[in-house]
Amino acid sequence: MGDTFTHKFLEESIELIRKLDVASVEATAEGLAAVRTGGGRLFILGVGGSAGHASHAVNDFRKICGFEAYCPTDNVSELTARVNDEGWDTCFSEWLKGSRLRKGDALLVFSVGGGNREKNVSVNLVKSLELAREVGAKVFGVVGRDGGYTKQVADACVLIPTVASERVTPHTEGFAAVVWHLLVSHPKLQKAATKWESTK
Repeated sequence: MGDTFTHKFLEESIELIRKLDVASVEATAEGLAAVRTGGGRLFILGVGGSAGHASHAVNDFRKICGFEAYCPTDNVSELTARVNDEGWDTCFSEWLKGSRLRKGDALLVFSVGGGNREKNVSVNLVKSLELAREVGAKVFGVVGRDGGYTKQVADACVLIPTVASERVTPHTEGFAAVVWHLLVSHPKLQKAATKWESTK
């Protein structure tokens, strides 16, 4: 195919797609559909680039799939107040408590590493997942590396394969977007037509 960086990145992407576990994607689609059927709400969490993903995905799950969906990073005033007053580690879990996270609801986590308390990485995700387990909410994830705490506790989790250790972040974040667009297009989840496909 060639020896440029672009060729290398695209070859890695092709390899990643071939290694992606289809069954985990299907299980996530089925699990999310069951949450919606049960009237549950969907809370989407992410940090950094994944926070941007969370906001975009909230739009898609609401508009295309008919979910009641939210993410804490869409309200920067509350987020920064909680970080300032209570600390980073609890900024998501306390927001979820304020949203009355309950059985029947679900979390969807986008994260490169999935959270790891021992390494003190994305502990705000870990605390949110612990809360979800405590109240009986479902947990779904789209994560990279070994999946971290998200993969350990999820009801269904899509693990983005590592094909180049020096590019885990761009591949994970890039393909997280592919996976959630796959999910909102999945016949078990999609309810509304997307705009461009409806125009001739």
